[in-house]
Formats: sequence, C-alpha cells, structure tokens
Amino acid sequence: MRKIKEVLRLKFVCRLGERDIAKSCRIGRSTVGNYLKRAEAAGLSWTQAAELNEDEIEKRLFPELLESTTTRPLPDCGYIYKELRRYRNVNLTLTQLWLEYKEHHPDGYQYTQFCDYYRRWRGKLDYCMRQEHRGGEKAFIDYCDGIPFVNPATGELIPTQLFVIVWGASNNTYADSTLSQKLPNWIGSHVRSLQYFGCVPHILVPDNLKSGVSEASYYEPEINPTYAEMAEHYGCAVIPARPAHPRDKAKIETGVLIAQRWILAVLRHRTFYSLNEQNAAIMECLERLNTKPLKKMKKSRRELFESEDRPNALPLPLKPYEYAEWLHATVNIDYHIEVDHHYYSVPFRLLHERLDVRLTATIVEAFHKGERVAAHARSYAHGLPTTLKEHMPPEHRFYAEWSPARFIQWAGKVGAATAEVVSRMLSSHTYPEQAYRGCMGIMQLSRQYDQNRVEAAAKRAIQFNTCSYRSMRSILVSGLDTQLPLETNEQRKSLPPHENVRGPEFYH
Repeated sequence: MRKIKEVLRLKFVCRLGERDIAKSCRIGRSTVGNYLKRAEAAGLSWTQAAELNEDEIEKRLFPELLESTTTRPLPDCGYIYKELRRYRNVNLTLTQLWLEYKEHHPDGYQYTQFCDYYRRWRGKLDYCMRQEHRGGEKAFIDYCDGIPFVNPATGELIPTQLFVIVWGASNNTYADSTLSQKLPNWIGSHVRSLQYFGCVPHILVPDNLKSGVSEASYYEPEINPTYAEMAEHYGCAVIPARPAHPRDKAKIETGVLIAQRWILAVLRHRTFYSLNEQNAAIMECLERLNTKPLKKMKKSRRELFESEDRPNALPLPLKPYEYAEWLHATVNIDYHIEVDHHYYSVPFRLLHERLDVRLTATIVEAFHKGERVAAHARSYAHGLPTTLKEHMPPEHRFYAEWSPARFIQWAGKVGAATAEVVSRMLSSHTYPEQAYRGCMGIMQLSRQYDQNRVEAAAKRAIQFNTCSYRSMRSILVSGLDTQLPLETNEQRKSLPPHENVRGPEFYH
C-alpha cells in the first residue's frame, strides 16, 4: 500500500530528509523522491493533502495515462552494478554490457541513454552513514534492569525496569521506573519524558524491543501502530536503530551506563515500598545528573539542552497523548465488528472489509484506508451490541424504529377506532412483534382507502370483536363499512314503551 500522505507529512511538517523519510516509512529513498516530485508537479501542498485520503492523493499524483505500445525495456541496473564489481579485474565496461543488452533487446535504449540511466541509478546508492547529533534532532531510548521495591502487604520484591531517554546533542537525560517494558509502560514513559523536557525531538531512535518495533528488520522494521500514532500526535518520526548495530545507538548505550552509575548505584541501599516512591527518588538523582557540569564542555546537560536542543526541537502539543491500542477487525454480515468481546456497528457498505480499530479506555474508533468511519463510547458489556441507526441500511433502520407505541400513534392519526384496533392486535399476541406485519397491513389500507372508511371499518371490527388485518380488509372490500351499524344492547334497552311489548310482570 502506498504511503504518500505519511511521506508528505514527514517532509512538510517534520522537515525530514528523504533518507530519514524512507527509513521511517519502510520504502525506498527513490520512491520518496518520486512522491515529492509528483506532489510538486501536481501543485499539492500539505494543507491540501491533510484533507484528502490516500486514494484521492494517489489519483492526484498518479493520473491514469495510456501506456505507450513502444515502451522500451529498461536496463537491469542491479545486474549491471553486480557485473561491474564482480569482473572489475578483467576491465568489464558499460560498452560491453550495453552490447549484451542490445542483443536481448534490439529495440532498447541506445548507448548514451543506457549509460545515463545507469549513472542516475548508481548515484542514488548509499555507501555509508555518518551519525550527526544536530540540536533538537534525535533522542535515543532504551531500558535496563531497575531496582526492585518491596510489596508492603506480602514483603515480596517486585522487579522493575528503568526507562532511559537521552538527547543526541546535549545528552540531557530522563529516566523513570516501570513494572515492565510492555506497551502501556513504554508509551507512558515517553509521554512523561516529553512533559519533563517540555519539547519534542524530531526523531525518536528506540531499540528494537516489541513495544516499539513490531517486527525488527535490518532494512524494513515495522513500527508498532500505537507507537507510530503517538509519534504522529507529537509531530515526530520513529527511526529504530538497526539490529546488531550498537554504534547506531551509542548515545543511549552510554546514557544507560551513566544512569546506572548516577541513579541505580546511588539508590542501591535504599528500600522502596512503591513505584511512586522510587520514581520520586529517581527524579532527585536526575536533577543532580543534568545540572552537574561536564568536564570537557564546562557546561551541564541542562545548559546544553537549553542552548542547543530546545531552540531546534518541536513544541509540545496542547494535550498529552492518550494511550490507545490498535487492532484489526473484519466487518461481520450484521455490519458489526467485535472488539474486546463487544460488538460495534460500522456503515453497512463496509461489509466484510478489514478495518483498523483504535481502542482507548473511553472510545472505540474504526478506520478504513486511514479515514475514520465509526466512533462509539467504549462498552465493557460482553456479548452485547452497540448500534447507530445511521450505520444501518434503510430497510433495517425502518424496521428498527418499529414499536407498539409508534404503531398506535400512527393509527391515532386515522382515528380513535383504528388506534383501538391496532392496540387490540398488539395485545393479543405473546410478543407484540408478532402483530407488526398486521399493523403494517392496516397502514397500507389507509393509503388505499379513504381514512373515513378505514375508521368506519375499525368501528365495525370492534363491534364484532374481529380486530385483525384480514377482517378490516374484508369489511372495506365488501363495503360493509358503508352500512348502518347494528343496534347494540344499550340501544335496545333505551327503546320507548309499546302496548305490544310485555313487561316482566306478565311472566309472574
């Protein structure tokens, strides 16, 4: 998948070079250059790109072009490079390799174009890496074993880990004690350290532990999604040190050694009964370490930090990063995803799609191709759904809005008798849902016939206690609603006296 948007962010927001962008995004440096050139040619600025998703950006930078039927085969520059190095002792030249190329591809490039193409490719090769520590650019991170503290309830010794971060230019140091190196502790220590410094480095250089790097690789390390999101929140980039290359992180190797001498060694005889108590003592040691003048520089780490790192560092955002985990979830047939044993709805059009899910203590967010498509308040009820009506297809949404009260309210707009019929239909079933279709039928009758007739039919159905859709339809079809109603018992009791009518005394 293309990472054009991230390349543009790192270039225009983080101000990184192409090499650092390529390492952070796990793509080739030439690919980074190609993206930036295309963005410049398309007139696409970061302000515009920030409002677009990856697909829209790709359409802007890679418009569909008719492929030429006369496209020439490109030289295999990797093969040419290897052949020249392998046979340098026999003076192999580009001329000979071009002749061999033309034998296989008679319609290929001519010699001048062949050489120019190879030299441009050759000029992009990296031969060495020179590590520079410019002010505000990098901070290096690592762990070491900390001092255990005593559980006051059981007397058990609880082991700890010492998190250490060191700025490249000034050696200004932060450390704190955590229970483990797991992701929540890893992110928490980063947030506290940046608050302590009051600014953010342009690049974070961690070791390849799992909390920071999901998959360590010499060429393409995979950054943990939560760690990558934290870096984006603070506007910086993550470039892990290469595995088995301690010189890449020599700054933090020395920083850990100094932290052990100035913190762990100083506190080795003290007994702590909580993590907070231990971190308070570590903070006192940190102040002594960072304010102590360096022998050669004649300045303290804090003074160097204020003069070199802080002026060139990134500012802190208004709010610290909120810890969140990233998961993957596939949309089920009922347009819900399962997250931590609860089901959350997403737009029904994403059926069977694989989504990225951001999970915090209070919110669950679903993303599709980098675009947020759903957000819910987090629920800890196992096995239950949380559904938003706007995520449902129209027919499901209509059905979900059905309820006994809604049917009775609608029927009341036709007349009181119609509402009574619907009410009796709903109450005549064990579950009201069993009468929904019949109620829908009566709603349809009100569209086919005049509402006065429907109301008259309802009165007749109530009179004969035949409250159902079939009865109402039969009355309307046969026109019984237009006939005069039969006399009721009350009407018979109110008949005037007549000489032919015998009273009760006649039977005694």
